Amino acid sequence: MNLVKYLMKPLAHLRGVLLIMLICSVVSKAQRVGLGASPKPVAPLANMGIDPANPKEYTIAEVTVSGTQFLDPNSMVSISGLKPGDKIRVPGPSVTGAIKKMMDFGTLDDVEILATKVDGEKIWLNIHIKERPRLYSVTFSGIRKGERETLNDKVKLIKGRVITPTVIKNTQLIIKKYYMDKGYYNTKVKVLQIPDSSRGQATLNFTVTKNKKVKIEEINIEGNEEISDRTLKRKLKGTKEKMFGRLFNPSKYIPKKFDEDKEKLIAYYRKNGYRDATIDFDSVTNNGETISINMKIDEGKKYYYRDISWTGNYLYTSKYLSERLGIKKGDVYNPEELDKKINGIPGADVSSIYMDDGYLYFRIDPVEKAVQGDSIDMELRMFEGKQATINRILLNGNTKTSDRVVLRELFTLPGQKFSKTEIINTQRQLSQMGYFDPEKIQIQPIPNQADGTVDIEYTVEEKPSDQIELSGGWGGYIGFVGTLGLVFNNFSIKNIPNRETWKPLPSGDGQKLSVRFQANGKQYQTYSLGFSEPWLGGKKPINFGVSLQRTVYRQTDYNSLYGYGTGGSSGGIKYRGGYFNNGVTVSLGRRLREPDRNLVLTHSLSYNRYRLDSINIFGGNYNTGVSNNIAFNTTISRNTLSDLQFPRSGSNISLSATLTPPYSAFRKTDYSDNAERYRWVEYHKYMFDASYYATITGKLVLSARTHMGYLGRYGDKAGFSPFGRFVLGGSGLAGQGAFSLADQDIIGLRGYQDQLVGPIVNNRPADGGGIVYNKYVMELRYPVSLNPQATIFILGFAEGGNNWGSYQKFNPFDLKRSAGVGARIFMPAFGLLGIDWGYGFDPLDGQSKRSGAQFHFTIGQQIR
Repeated sequence: MNLVKYLMKPLAHLRGVLLIMLICSVVSKAQRVGLGASPKPVAPLANMGIDPANPKEYTIAEVTVSGTQFLDPNSMVSISGLKPGDKIRVPGPSVTGAIKKMMDFGTLDDVEILATKVDGEKIWLNIHIKERPRLYSVTFSGIRKGERETLNDKVKLIKGRVITPTVIKNTQLIIKKYYMDKGYYNTKVKVLQIPDSSRGQATLNFTVTKNKKVKIEEINIEGNEEISDRTLKRKLKGTKEKMFGRLFNPSKYIPKKFDEDKEKLIAYYRKNGYRDATIDFDSVTNNGETISINMKIDEGKKYYYRDISWTGNYLYTSKYLSERLGIKKGDVYNPEELDKKINGIPGADVSSIYMDDGYLYFRIDPVEKAVQGDSIDMELRMFEGKQATINRILLNGNTKTSDRVVLRELFTLPGQKFSKTEIINTQRQLSQMGYFDPEKIQIQPIPNQADGTVDIEYTVEEKPSDQIELSGGWGGYIGFVGTLGLVFNNFSIKNIPNRETWKPLPSGDGQKLSVRFQANGKQYQTYSLGFSEPWLGGKKPINFGVSLQRTVYRQTDYNSLYGYGTGGSSGGIKYRGGYFNNGVTVSLGRRLREPDRNLVLTHSLSYNRYRLDSINIFGGNYNTGVSNNIAFNTTISRNTLSDLQFPRSGSNISLSATLTPPYSAFRKTDYSDNAERYRWVEYHKYMFDASYYATITGKLVLSARTHMGYLGRYGDKAGFSPFGRFVLGGSGLAGQGAFSLADQDIIGLRGYQDQLVGPIVNNRPADGGGIVYNKYVMELRYPVSLNPQATIFILGFAEGGNNWGSYQKFNPFDLKRSAGVGARIFMPAFGLLGIDWGYGFDPLDGQSKRSGAQFHFTIGQQIR
């Protein structure tokens, strides 16, 4: 018998030594029985006629495989390269090469090639293999259950996979990296392989020792002379020194973030003209529970632009392009700013001059033409190309909204010249529709250079847009109030017969249907039904809307409610008076083209009939009678917000005027009788609302808003109407004890009690509210989640406002100030929900103490 095991290197030993090794190998391994096969009897070497000291050439008669459990024997023979009919030398390189090939396969733990029979010049070989175990399961020790589930998702080891040293090592690295990214720099991972020889499988158990989070004790920076340590450390956004009170930027050390911060540091240098700045070296010293970071920076020179020239421009002069670029001789060299002014400011960069005029293939290559001393000459090499027209519009992903509803909102139409700015405007328009996830809207121009056209592919992802409001609350003396509201933002009347579009109601045409009911029984009830069509007739953006509403409010006789007085509670609940309102509103709006395409002009006509039955809601002498309100409203608005739920840029400005007929000019009536005076409501009212959003840094957004309102009268005869007044304070919500009656406008002011800012009589708004108000708001917003299923952001605010009952007392600088924090969560099914904590710094009218701390809950998007 001849056995060659792991003959991986050339034989360099003496023949006697080789003979001893072969004999020992035969004695120790020739008698092993392979799993899954029955090896042939093994004969002594002498009986086979093999002399290990004198290699001889044989012809392979047969190759068998033993020891297999999962692997195919024929595949193993094929991998070895040994096949019947081949001539091999024994001992020789063929056997050594076969063993190497099989071990390189990666699934084997051991390989032996045995000679089971020799007959003359023929030899019979058996390949005995030992397979690596297959993975049965992965377990983790030393960590919590939630962490084990997370690591299972991270390592992604599939049951049945061959366990190799590489698999084990890579898994250890993944686990360690996961914890290092959380600040556990000293994490140790040990692995224990638990075999199950009966099945050829094994369990891998990883024991994780996280140790404590490693804090950054200090950051030492050397070599910086022009920029201070403090400034550079601020640029290390994810790498901060340990400091008392540091909450939002913890000082844990994360290698990945440190690498990113080093790149940002060099980018900051280059942004300030230090073109050659580099980090010569950096080191991390592990002190156990803390580390120290040392960096040495070579700042280099500060460079300036000397000359900027243009080549390849034929359509526009170099002078005009330089004026548009806005970079002059002597300006600090800043490649980031240069690229931004060439390609990064939609509508205001150099590329927009060309690309808004169809030059899709336009490009600019900035080249440093010369560097002398601290001055750099730039040459902007241009390729203007040809104009491209839009050929086709491709739309993907709108599984619910019909194609025509999306296509009618696009500003890029077939036959038009390609425009970069119009593509960006279209993306904003699709976001404002509210049907698609703004983070997933993708626009891909597909150029066709052969015919000078371009196809534009829009990819959207539908998000739930319908809302349900189901809530209950305690409304003070009103008691429990329940609310049920349904809003279908993508409704379709046309698809009512088509059951396939019912999700759960017919949808896809962009119409809006809303139904709302709020009540606590017989005492308070309000109903509303609204419908709007944004494209009346389907050809132009003309919005048609109609809404119906009814409100019933009965004032309880507390003697009957609590059983006091005559009759006690046995007589049932009695009411001292009531307020009843029925109204209808019809509106018609149109998106304008001139002077600004973002302008919308809306007109509406409403009729409300109010009936007061022995109820004093105005704090005056009018408590019984019927009032009629016919009002015409016109509103002009401009909306350029990037998103409805969490805008990061843009503005929303609205100016409205509401007018009733001047009845007092032609009515001949006794105005001393309030019932006759207010039979026909008359006033003129103007409201201004403006919101502005801008990204400060990263995801941090600044929101600045201002709101003003003015209620006027036509003459002294009728005086100021008690209807249509302003009520200020608190959350700004109507309902649940803070009802919006008599056409009032409810405006929030956090940090103060609901509806109590302004003139107050008996702890309620005097005369039904103020006739002039203003309000200013400043907010910093930061998103926690932008998932369309649950958009969450936190905010800090400072605001001020006031409400006056006469123009003589009006003072726009006399504000009730407050500041605080809050959070908002938007869920498609329930709309926008919010909670705020505000602190009012000023006392309310008639009080001497500050308003102090107040909590406020909000439901829905607050306009004011």
